[in-house]
Amino acid sequence: MGEQEGTMAAESSTKGTAGTDGIEAVGLVREFKKGPRAVDGIDLRVEPGEIYGFLGPNGAGKSTTVLMLTTLLPPTAGTARVGGFDIVKEGSRVRSAIGAALQEAALDPLLTGNEHMRLQTSLHGLDKAERESRGAELLERVGLTKAADRKVGGYSGGMKRRLDLALALAHQPRILFLDEPTTGLDIQSRTALWEEVARLAAEDGVTVFLTTQYLEEADVLADRVGIIDHGHIVAEGTPAELKAQIGRPTVEAVPRDPGEREHTAAVLARFGEPADSGTKGAAVLLAGGDAGLAEVVRALDGEGIKIETLQLHAPSLDDVFLAKTGRSLEGADEATGEAEDALAETGAAEAA
Repeated sequence: MGEQEGTMAAESSTKGTAGTDGIEAVGLVREFKKGPRAVDGIDLRVEPGEIYGFLGPNGAGKSTTVLMLTTLLPPTAGTARVGGFDIVKEGSRVRSAIGAALQEAALDPLLTGNEHMRLQTSLHGLDKAERESRGAELLERVGLTKAADRKVGGYSGGMKRRLDLALALAHQPRILFLDEPTTGLDIQSRTALWEEVARLAAEDGVTVFLTTQYLEEADVLADRVGIIDHGHIVAEGTPAELKAQIGRPTVEAVPRDPGEREHTAAVLARFGEPADSGTKGAAVLLAGGDAGLAEVVRALDGEGIKIETLQLHAPSLDDVFLAKTGRSLEGADEATGEAEDALAETGAAEAA
């Protein structure tokens, strides 16, 4: 074997047969003993360095999917490769390639934030100097430097979520699973985490698999979005593509002079089909999408129409979610037993 062939073989041994930092699942199924299929034959692919947003109401199969992809729950059927490794046959290699911040953080209330970081970095084989610097860096990144010497039992829920994220990043994973990572965080902390997740993908090339119930979070962060409902992926694409499936944006103009309403409607009609509006204004579905808004403004100004208000109503991920599942995501009132059932069954299997 030549030197180049030997190098290629070594790289294949390190990265797995797929040689990728992505995620791929084919026909993935998980069926529980006392219930229906939580995940019912899903196919998905997440490219290296991509942020993939996984949306779904409570009980739709989000957490069960994450537990399978992170090797914490074996699939009933189907296959999946994470970082190029088979989640069933090469579980230890999958775990070495990933970081995970799941819904149930495994934190010891008697340990401090610093002690958690030292333990985590030790388990991943970092030397003493690297443990100290890496732990301090990550605690600062998630805003826990001042609380680093406090016991975790006294942390708020949001602080625990931030510490869990820091622990997931301890060994600089190539793939990061975040299961509703910003639950319980205030707006400032949530925004800070968004910035960190975006930086990890853009600058470090980390692949991120993100489940969330915050539609804004998926819209801001995700390169692509998958919507799961009753164990099936019912829609997938970029946020812009999914919104475009629902409909075009609507522009509504209210003239300062009520007598200019018909004139305003005639100008807007150049740019699309009439749409519902209030009694004081006119509206159209923009044929050219939201890029046509500037032309609308120029046309109204050219006709000498003084405008009181001008509003662009763009389709949102909330509209997409409602259209695909028949319900809103936030505030879903279904039981939240999916993750608990999955973890309980995992525990039973380990005990056996």
